[in-house]
Amino acid sequence: MCLIAFAWRDHPRYRLALIANRDEFHARPTAPAGRDAHAPDLVGGRDLQAGGGWLMASGRGRLAAVTNVRVPDRRVVLRSRGDLVLDYVRDSIKGVVYGQALRAQASDFAPFNLLLWAGDELRFVGNHPEFSTWPVAPGRHAMTNGPMDQLWHKSSRAVRGLSDWLDDADSLVGEPDLEPLFVAMADRVPAPDVALPDTGVGLDRERFLSSPFIVGSDYGTRCSTIVLVEDRVLTFIERRFDAAGDVTGETHERLALSQPWS
Repeated sequence: MCLIAFAWRDHPRYRLALIANRDEFHARPTAPAGRDAHAPDLVGGRDLQAGGGWLMASGRGRLAAVTNVRVPDRRVVLRSRGDLVLDYVRDSIKGVVYGQALRAQASDFAPFNLLLWAGDELRFVGNHPEFSTWPVAPGRHAMTNGPMDQLWHKSSRAVRGLSDWLDDADSLVGEPDLEPLFVAMADRVPAPDVALPDTGVGLDRERFLSSPFIVGSDYGTRCSTIVLVEDRVLTFIERRFDAAGDVTGETHERLALSQPWS
């Protein structure tokens, strides 16, 4: 997962509203989002190569999402970052406890940004440039391949698209049209060179990776996901794409949350 924009406790209807793109090599085997065969209250896609996930949610009122941090890094990786997502949504431990427990294990993983939600708590955990964790303040945020809330071109455009949708009165009632959110995440406009970050991958690669939606023969946006959390229901929608950026399928799931939040 390489781009996440989200609103936390900043909307009268949605406790958490999140849109995300997963960018990955097209050859990496992946299971479409769906219910977990062993735990049907869990929903999300699965990485069939390493066994974890990138964005998963639970009907027990839990969610985890991870992005990589794009830096030159030669550490020995002992575990997949996807384990962080799967472990958290399967557990019942509080985010603050889970986050602090990762301190001793953080160097086992390649650089990551991790978002953990459970009920009234949303927490960030990261291991680059050093371990850090804190509660996320109410508001509108972005998490991509740099520091949390660093507004690169792609993350700025994603937050703007999410904000436009949330600020429209149509988001407040009934079954709102979610297509504008998918349109926002399908944005293929690259950043101007003056707005490119320098993450050590070279100018051509920075340009290629700079748009919210990436199209490439070997690597690109594999799926876009919308998660909307209300008092008693969590809506999870994943739209999948091929190497040309064409839609190949969708998953729609609604999880009844086991407890309402005050």
